[in-house]
Amino acid sequence: MFRWATAILLLLLLILSTAAYGQSPPQNSPEKIIIDTDIGDDVDDAFAVVLALRSPELQIVGISTVFGDTQVRVKLLDRLLGEAGRQDIPVVKGTPTDAKTSLSQRPYAEGGHFSRPTHPDAVPFILDQIHKYPDQITLVCIGPLVNVGALIDKDPATFRKLKRVVLMGGSIERGYGDLGYSKPHGPDAEWNIKNDPRSAQKLLASGVPVFMMPLDSTQLKLDEYKRAVLFHAGTPLTDALILLYHEWGEQTPTLYDPMTIAFIVHPQLCPVKPLRIRVDDQGFTRPETGSPNAQVCLHSDSEAFFRFYIPQVTGE
Repeated sequence: MFRWATAILLLLLLILSTAAYGQSPPQNSPEKIIIDTDIGDDVDDAFAVVLALRSPELQIVGISTVFGDTQVRVKLLDRLLGEAGRQDIPVVKGTPTDAKTSLSQRPYAEGGHFSRPTHPDAVPFILDQIHKYPDQITLVCIGPLVNVGALIDKDPATFRKLKRVVLMGGSIERGYGDLGYSKPHGPDAEWNIKNDPRSAQKLLASGVPVFMMPLDSTQLKLDEYKRAVLFHAGTPLTDALILLYHEWGEQTPTLYDPMTIAFIVHPQLCPVKPLRIRVDDQGFTRPETGSPNAQVCLHSDSEAFFRFYIPQVTGE
């Protein structure tokens, strides 16, 4: 009789624990992210996507393209994800714009490898995922904020159910080329913000927690030695990066965008501080007095970043 009672009690505990598990994710479950990218112009987007693919701490719910020729961008992602064996990840297409961008990695995209017949529209897909996972999704923005503005315009209440937005964007104290070795020339209008300053303004007013990785902390140079170590790994993903790097056609990539992924996985790599940021119509991000509307990373350690990035991507 005692054994039967014990067995029944254990069964009840198992049922209750299973029900509780179904109601809320386990504490150590991967963080759900959607990556919004203008992959195909500068090569740093590809390095960011590869880092996300190699991070078991993350669950990539989908990847959306933004700005310019978004159709070519989805083809590039189709191939990259196919090379990685991750065709389970949805690739969705933002509305094309008239941006005159070079799309240096177009040949990789148009090779036809792993092309999917159709791609859902980005805005309804992202809103559906937020509905499905309220307060759980981090939106990672590594391109101009066109899709973000469209999401807010279409359904601001649902947009507010994002867990947070982590973006590469802005320039607070240091502009392009200021790596701390000379007298600073001051901030610049950074690419992702200046190409849609109105959407950046909407984001900062949306009420969603915003974590900003500006030029101040993201000018991370992948020099010749680091490239050699990374490309020597010989994995499908590092081989893809080699192809994209050569199509990009310049010498030393600056890995602006990967800092967003690195921050989510390892926040100590880019410590943030609360600031109030105002975006002007020229795309400058101006700090001002008032209650904070963003957590901003103003400084990072380049060597610490690469000591994280390279082993994470190569698996060594």
